Amino acid sequence: MAIAYFYFHAELNHFLPRHQKQVRISHSFEERASIKDMIESLGVPHPEIDFIKVNDEYVDFSYIVVDGDIINVYPISSRSDITPNISLLPKTISTISFVLDIHLGKLATSLRLLGFDSLYRNDYEDEELAKISYNQARILLTRDKGLLMRSLVTHGYYVRNTNPDKQILEILQRFDLFKLVSPFKRCLRCNGLLESVEKQSIIEQIPENVRSQVEEFQRCQTCDRVYWKGSHYERLQQFIDGILDSKRGE
Repeated sequence: MAIAYFYFHAELNHFLPRHQKQVRISHSFEERASIKDMIESLGVPHPEIDFIKVNDEYVDFSYIVVDGDIINVYPISSRSDITPNISLLPKTISTISFVLDIHLGKLATSLRLLGFDSLYRNDYEDEELAKISYNQARILLTRDKGLLMRSLVTHGYYVRNTNPDKQILEILQRFDLFKLVSPFKRCLRCNGLLESVEKQSIIEQIPENVRSQVEEFQRCQTCDRVYWKGSHYERLQQFIDGILDSKRGE
């Protein structure tokens, strides 16, 4: 039986069982397999990987593992220390947009609040999520590492945190999005873009106690939901300020 030796670097250890973290893993195999399939059999999704070094050579995902290979697998964070001649990351998406799985509804709302195009439904099937990510060049955000292992998924990320407030910070940091924050431009319910609207044209949609107090309104171009600066606006602004302040305090 053949044996290959794997070492996963930095945050890739998140996907490994405790006894395999930060140690060399001896992996026995009999059948011919690509390095991509073998890595994922150990629990690490391919979209999380930036580059792989086998013995002293960088390889791509099609490399066939052979007996005695010493394999180092690196995430994107390792770029600060190493410059590989083969990167496994797909081409950068020109416009950042997301699609999120069923576990990340609050994160989707936070991303929309900050102005990021973020598709979310609580009835998306895994296959549909993978297809949307691939066909629309959206980054798939998920808490399901099996979903990230689907071959269609090229741009994807496993959200580590379970707390929604920490999740939004994690995504902004991972994709360096702080400078792209543009609040109050998307509908929190459907992701549609908002537009300014004359008060008289939506008067029937406004509560009576708001009509005499507020003059500026926005309406979603997709679902027609109306927004205005009430007490909810102040709470949302505080949330946004807290996120941006956390960046300034780094």
